[in-house]
Amino acid sequence: MMGTLGGRLDRRTLLKDGSLALLAFGLTGCATRLPAPAMPAVRLRAPVRLAPVRVSRDRVIRATVGLRPHRPSGFVLRADKLDGKTVVHNYGHGGAGMSLSWGTGQMAAELALAHPDRRAAVLGCGVAGLTAARQLQRRGFNVTIYAATVPPDTTSNMSLAGFTPTSGLVAMDRRTPEWEAQFRHAVEIAYRQLQLLAGPKYGISWIYNYSPTDDANAASGSNVLLPETVRTGSVLLQKGEHPFTTRYAVERPELRIEPSIYLDALVEDVIAHGGAIRIRKFETPRDLMTLDESLIVNCTGLGAKALFGDSELMPLRGQLIVLMPQEEVNYSTSGGVANSPPGVFVHMMPRRDGIVLGGTSERDIWTTEINEAERTRVIDGHKGLFESMTRP
Repeated sequence: MMGTLGGRLDRRTLLKDGSLALLAFGLTGCATRLPAPAMPAVRLRAPVRLAPVRVSRDRVIRATVGLRPHRPSGFVLRADKLDGKTVVHNYGHGGAGMSLSWGTGQMAAELALAHPDRRAAVLGCGVAGLTAARQLQRRGFNVTIYAATVPPDTTSNMSLAGFTPTSGLVAMDRRTPEWEAQFRHAVEIAYRQLQLLAGPKYGISWIYNYSPTDDANAASGSNVLLPETVRTGSVLLQKGEHPFTTRYAVERPELRIEPSIYLDALVEDVIAHGGAIRIRKFETPRDLMTLDESLIVNCTGLGAKALFGDSELMPLRGQLIVLMPQEEVNYSTSGGVANSPPGVFVHMMPRRDGIVLGGTSERDIWTTEINEAERTRVIDGHKGLFESMTRP
């Protein structure tokens, strides 16, 4: 009998059985030619069965806008002097802050070790500030976070939050070998740290992402910026092996981060390890002179433009549409939505607080008002994608 493996054909057994059949036929002679049996269709893997997202305007529970701190030349990670104080800068992560922050936070903390004072002031209570605070605490620093806003009202809370370390990060023509080495080191640290935090406490989990495509080469490409250690394997699914209308779909494992759970857990960790959070806004560098701490870690994101005069900083405006949760949806999608502007990465991410639809990235737009045209495009595009899926 032909062997099977988990309900799928075992190709090695198939080849073995086929060879034996040919041998047996040769031994019996060829005086009588029997008609060749019809070969069954061989499927390399069973079809992926995915519950479609129910997309409609009456299922929208909220829309959010976040201004990602983008620098065309990439994030800033360096130590400066400001009168008698040391300022370690850690900002400008674009849409990659949730992905990179443990890495850049560790590197910022290592820069801080050269300063003799073990009291540190961290500016900003988004994911960059919280992770930098924890990395400082792990190295023996007493930490106070100073911020104008705290979760759930930070830009980090407005993130779709998959592990996307190159999202909105750096212009291709602005990369340097030194910056790339720094980036890859941060990615490796962050990727490992996030894996260790996987579980319900931090809202971090593994799911599969599906990218519908008609390009057979889509699964073979890789981002040259990413180190080999974080390039998770991808599979190119053929027509009939996935539920989308495209010829192919790329399947990749993906780390999912749920911001409302993750950021609150980080706040609790900072406080549990002796840290404090103070609500305060700084208008100029002179205001920092009033701080008792002589070591300052700047994680202000877009706020660094005014506070430290970084003229290169600009927002990448991101808008998310959130639908009511669907427990049966436990996969994410990217692409596959018709009529999206070139370069716009349209995506869906399921979370416990709702099904998140994204794909808006408006360069140097400062308003946080809802863009109605983008709302319509994202809702209608995803509605078409999921309504055309083959039902399980």
